[in-house]
Amino acid sequence: MQTQGPLQDIRQTITLNAPIEKVWKSVSTAEGIAAWWMPSTFEPVVGHEFILHAGQFGDSPCKVTEIDEPNRVGFNWGKDWHLAFELKEIDGKTEFTVIHSGWDPEKVTEFGQPHPIVRGFMNGGWEKIVQEKLPAYIEA
Repeated sequence: MQTQGPLQDIRQTITLNAPIEKVWKSVSTAEGIAAWWMPSTFEPVVGHEFILHAGQFGDSPCKVTEIDEPNRVGFNWGKDWHLAFELKEIDGKTEFTVIHSGWDPEKVTEFGQPHPIVRGFMNGGWEKIVQEKLPAYIEA
């Protein structure tokens, strides 16, 4: 059996009509993240272990891997994934990118679902979150 190539990272980018400091607070605090994504016990401290409350999917253990204020937040999610929120200031606005990596065609999630299938759902989910929920919260 031939092994598939690696699955591409999910990337979603949007330019938000808000200063980088405001967007930073929205992606680097538990309150901010809960407002547009999901509740958690996140704290912006490298090495901090926290729980992401993923609704019907239960609670996922996570660990902060990088904090580079106001440009990047990174953390491990569950057993395989890594998430990064990248911010870039552009003329008083903020370009936001989410990068969801760690996809492997040979692996299954904690819930026994193959990565390629979950990636499809997640890609659509991130598109809705980044293109609709985040700007609705930030630009309100």
